[in-house]
Amino acid sequence: MLLALDVGNTNTVFALIDGGEPVAQWRASTSSQWTADEYAVWLSQMLSIDGTFKLTDLTDCIISTVVPQSLFNLRNFARRYCGGEPMIVDEKSVPGIEVRIDRPSEVGADRLVNAVGAHVKYGGPLVVVDSGTATNFDVVGEDGAFLGGIIAPGINLSMQALHTAAARLPRIAIERPPKVIGTTTVGAMQAGVFWGYVDLIEGLLARIREEFGAPMKVVATGGISSLYKDAAKTIDYFDPDLTIRGLTEIARRIRSA
Repeated sequence: MLLALDVGNTNTVFALIDGGEPVAQWRASTSSQWTADEYAVWLSQMLSIDGTFKLTDLTDCIISTVVPQSLFNLRNFARRYCGGEPMIVDEKSVPGIEVRIDRPSEVGADRLVNAVGAHVKYGGPLVVVDSGTATNFDVVGEDGAFLGGIIAPGINLSMQALHTAAARLPRIAIERPPKVIGTTTVGAMQAGVFWGYVDLIEGLLARIREEFGAPMKVVATGGISSLYKDAAKTIDYFDPDLTIRGLTEIARRIRSA
C-alpha cells in the first residue's frame, strides 16, 4: 500500500492509496522537528483509531514537501516503516510534465503535483487555485506542461497581519459575513478579509485568462477553498483531493518508467 505525504507550510496530509484510490486520510500540523519514529508513532495511532489498516501494510511512500527541513526525517521514516527509499517530488522527478518557466528548479513540489492531478482529471488548459498558507494560481497547458503562475498571500496571512500590525484589531475567525458593509469592527474585518480574498481570486483569474488568450478551466483546491465555494463564481470545479490524486499519478508514472 502506498503512503502519500503532502507536506505544506502549515499542515501535512497523510493518505493511504490502495489500488490507485485513496482509502484513508489524516492531517497533522507540519513540524520539521518530528523524528522518523515520532512520525511512525503518530501514524500508528491514526491507523489504530481507524482500525482497518496497520503500519506494516505500507509498502511504498511518495513525498511532496515545501519544507526542506522536514525531508531528512521523512526519508528515514519511509526507509524504516514504508518498505524502502521514498519517491521525492521535484522538477526532475515527475515524468510526463514539462516545466516551461525560466528557472524550473524554483517551482514548488506542491505546484507540480497539483498540475499533474488537475490535468489527469480535467485536461487542459486550466488554472489551479490552491488556497493554503499562500494562494497559488498555477497555469497548466493543454499538453499538461507547467507554464507558471502567481503566488499571493493566503487568507490566514492577511488576517494575521491585521491583528499583528493594528493594536486595536482583534483576532477573528474566517467566515463569510452576512453583509458586505460591516457595522462592527469584527464585521468590517470579516468583510474585508473574505470579500477581499474572493475578489483577489476573481481579479487575478480574469487577468490570467486575458493574458493567456484562450478558454481555460479553473480548479480550486486546498484547505481554505471550501470557504469561498459559493462566492467565487469564476471557479469551475472544487476538488479537495486534487493533490493526493496528483501524488498517486506521479507514483504510478515513476514505477512504470
